[in-house]
Amino acid sequence: MRARNYRPVKGMTYSRKEYIHGAPMPKITKFTMGNPRGEFSHRVSLTAQSDAQVRHNALEAARVAVNKYLSTNLKSTDYHFKILVYPHHVLRENKMMAFAGADRLQEGMRRAFGKPVGVAARVRSGQAVMLVEVDESALEAAKEALRRGAAKLPIPCRIV
Repeated sequence: MRARNYRPVKGMTYSRKEYIHGAPMPKITKFTMGNPRGEFSHRVSLTAQSDAQVRHNALEAARVAVNKYLSTNLKSTDYHFKILVYPHHVLRENKMMAFAGADRLQEGMRRAFGKPVGVAARVRSGQAVMLVEVDESALEAAKEALRRGAAKLPIPCRIV
């Protein structure tokens, strides 16, 4: 399946893990980096411009890109970086075999509920996805870091 199949928000959330057996853990594990107790003068956030579902591996890729840029250009005490969304929604896929003779092994749309393949965060238009707190001297570095992180996400984003 392609990523665009999971991007649109449709239906109710599928997030009751006590009823879902075999739901994978999200790849993203750290949500706060840098100096969370620091006092900073500026907040820069990455906000979504459309409703979408962001998969956990896209969030992890964006987190790595932003944190790597911030940690190479600033000291770890000079910024606070936080991911504001959590991937709750479990994604399902009705896996189909695509090789010769596969028609004898699969049932098509019969019992097509699907098995869990990943998790995603549901993001609304105008919702902040990531937040970086810095002082005025590091403001340009924070904007560039979020620009690099936005390239990893499947939705158009704005730096505010």
